[in-house]
Amino acid sequence: MSNDSNMHIGICRDCGADVAILSVADIPACGQCRSYRVLYHPELNTLSIAHIDCDAFFASVEKRDNPELANKPVIIGGGTRGVVSAACYNARVFGVHSAMPMFKALKACPQAIVIRPNSDKYGRAGAHVKEIMRDYTPLVQSLSIDEAFLDLTGTERLHHGSPAQTLIKIQKRIFKEVGVTVSVGLSYNKFLAKTASDLDKPNGFAIIGKAEALDFLADKPVGFIFGVGPAFSRTLNKAGIVKISDVRRRSDAQMMKQFGESGLRLAQLARAEDFRPVKVESIRKSISTEITFNTDIGGEDELTDRLWQVCEKTAERAKAKNMAGYVVTMKLKTSHFQTITRRRTLPDPVQLADIIFHTCLPLLKAEIEGVKSGRKFRLIGAGISSLCKPVGDAADLLDPKAQQRRTAERASDKARAKFGNDAVMTGRTLRRKSASQKPNKKD
Repeated sequence: MSNDSNMHIGICRDCGADVAILSVADIPACGQCRSYRVLYHPELNTLSIAHIDCDAFFASVEKRDNPELANKPVIIGGGTRGVVSAACYNARVFGVHSAMPMFKALKACPQAIVIRPNSDKYGRAGAHVKEIMRDYTPLVQSLSIDEAFLDLTGTERLHHGSPAQTLIKIQKRIFKEVGVTVSVGLSYNKFLAKTASDLDKPNGFAIIGKAEALDFLADKPVGFIFGVGPAFSRTLNKAGIVKISDVRRRSDAQMMKQFGESGLRLAQLARAEDFRPVKVESIRKSISTEITFNTDIGGEDELTDRLWQVCEKTAERAKAKNMAGYVVTMKLKTSHFQTITRRRTLPDPVQLADIIFHTCLPLLKAEIEGVKSGRKFRLIGAGISSLCKPVGDAADLLDPKAQQRRTAERASDKARAKFGNDAVMTGRTLRRKSASQKPNKKD
């Protein structure tokens, strides 16, 4: 705010220059670069809690790497039996959204270009985004691969500008170095910062200040609050709580009595109260991979090959993160959508695909043999949990060839790191790749 009581100061989102504003109802173009993307809010220089969310991240990374996709609808997913992992904004216009069954997505947008997910590529891009954030504050709390909270309190002298100015720098730098756009939400707590980041997408910057927060929330449906899903919304609606203002008419005690801890949390958020600090990245609890098949599978050989595939991918991720786990989990989903989860706790933490696979294999055989024979499955998964740092590969006295296989796996890892992922392949992996190259009309 300038010394002139009638003068306001905004920030140009393109060049970062201050913009003098005589009337907030008629914000001018930037005097330096003539851009009309001028950011202004009465509390612009007093807010410091932010949420940054990459826009249609997986699809944006694919469009970055293939400019021919720029204006086309892109869906990240795979197979007619899978679900949508992500969809670009061109596809969202047709109603396509994350977690939507692929067959419904393609029915809604038959002209969409479908690309199978490349988790390694997205992981590298997401890590780069987080590195850029941490260059400006150590207080970065990651929510997922493509979003995080930031606390920029007290960084004005370090970065020679307000948190809002620093966020514009971060936004521009992510686009320049990573090649994707992000949307920023700025407020005084995490709940409102995350709410704001959804208000101006893509490549947006939205602010919710203290003075406007209660009025802004009042007429919104209770489902507008992050964490209130469809089931909880229906329960609230049946109790006469339709809008956020309806929550405020009840005391905390009433909300707690009727809806438990969720009711108390909702009452606080309805008043725009959120006292949670921005914490440094939470500890990862598990590493896993799963595959949904194009057609149901019941044969032991094919299921075993697919089991190896998810174990190998889980091991790759564990090695990349330098993590191991004491608990190995195998997951199956039957053709009737019944989920089966089996776990084994091991005396030593494991990281290698060979150990994960040979731990899961008897669990798989138990589900496809005996009285359960004849069942078919639509999904298989494998993972490790109770994570820690690797401590070496324990010997297996019951399997004399185990050490030989594990030594070979470590040698293969070194070869792949030097010459690429296809430098060394197991027989199972080679069979799968060969099969995937055959025409499949259902894929």
